[in-house]
Amino acid sequence: MNGYTVVSGSALPTLSPPNPPPTTPSSSTFSTSFSAASCVTINNASCWVPLITRNKRNGSGKRRGLLPAFTTGRRGLKCGCGRAPDLLPLECNWEEDYKDHEFIVVNFYHFVSIEDPDDEVAKHLAFLQGLDIRGRIYVNEQGFNAQFSGLLKDALAYVKWLREDPRFSGVLFQVSPALGGHAFPRLKLRYKPSLVQLEGGISHLPLIDPPMRATPLTPCQWKQRLEAANKSNELSTWKSSRNFILLDVRNGYEWDIGHFHGAQRPDVDCFRSTSFGISESEVNGSDPFACVDKEKTDILMYCTGGIRCDIYSTILRKRGFKNLYTLRGGVTHYLKSEGSVEWVGNLFVFDSRLSLPPSAYKPQGITETSRAQECSETTSFARCYICGSQVSELRHRNCANLDCNLLFLCCTGCVNDLRGCCCMSCMHSTRRRPVLPGHQRYEKWHNYRDFDLQSI
Repeated sequence: MNGYTVVSGSALPTLSPPNPPPTTPSSSTFSTSFSAASCVTINNASCWVPLITRNKRNGSGKRRGLLPAFTTGRRGLKCGCGRAPDLLPLECNWEEDYKDHEFIVVNFYHFVSIEDPDDEVAKHLAFLQGLDIRGRIYVNEQGFNAQFSGLLKDALAYVKWLREDPRFSGVLFQVSPALGGHAFPRLKLRYKPSLVQLEGGISHLPLIDPPMRATPLTPCQWKQRLEAANKSNELSTWKSSRNFILLDVRNGYEWDIGHFHGAQRPDVDCFRSTSFGISESEVNGSDPFACVDKEKTDILMYCTGGIRCDIYSTILRKRGFKNLYTLRGGVTHYLKSEGSVEWVGNLFVFDSRLSLPPSAYKPQGITETSRAQECSETTSFARCYICGSQVSELRHRNCANLDCNLLFLCCTGCVNDLRGCCCMSCMHSTRRRPVLPGHQRYEKWHNYRDFDLQSI
């Protein structure tokens, strides 16, 4: 079918770029050629716009990278900066959504061969000198995994610098509001043997080989697939539907505050111990892949930003699973593109914010009707860890017992009755921290070790 891609039995429309214009020599100091095209939306219509490759070389002999054939906005960082024509346009018009004095959080990851990770770390640290950037930026031989916060101007400066490197031309940089300041206490930019922690490590996985990873679906394709599946009742349960599995590749506590309709709660407390589909036993009641047909079953995987799915899909691919699909950019990209359609609740994030509503990613997509529906659906699944009652706020707290520190959902009554602890045993602990009001979070453990905690 011309112009369509068949995904799990559904015909989904796809865009195909036109043939790129021939190379055009330039008499200026730049040699300019049209080497790629990017899809942008102008007046609600999608069109393909060529990208210009400027081959001016600096003192080190390296190319400056790709520039869009046109730019708009105050500083010119707009859609059209993507390189590969099969990728969605990258939403880089942050200056229209945020002000210069506002803090933002940026997330990105990229699998690419890094010959000298230590040298790469040194170059990034040198550039970030003088910029107010905090977060986690990890580098190794397989690529990058980064989450950082900063003022809009500083975050933009770093992203623009990254964009000058052709290796980052197709990377999806995702942005969300920082809610009143930095989302991270400090900057940790260093070499890390594993970009994501998993039992047995990931250095042996073919992450840099795209065919070994799952096929990425755009947010629109993902939504269409879920809508079609829900209408045909394919998502009834893991066990009753063997031709389609919607897999939440996150932790159970993340599911507790938000998930896609039809996704079962993962029986996992830490991604490191995830073992879906790789158990040696063919019969495992907690494994959604138990006894499924590896060649006929469609596996749709999602996580927060996409990296966990990409990594885990390579494991499943090596295990013989054929029809693997991931949500490109994860839930954060989906909420930005499609809003809360097929999503219920909030999104758990691994920084000081802990929980973000869909409106944080796409405020223009939230209506009073959808907001009321969100609140109604929230109370139907979110439960207090202690008493099982419905919770009014989708936000975890840590147990006040310093030796427990469990992350859990709790109603206001249980917070008061158990003094911020998760159980009676923790409440009588000799190392109990004070109950924190509102959205405050506990500091690192060493800030409490010299105190008589129970008397606080």
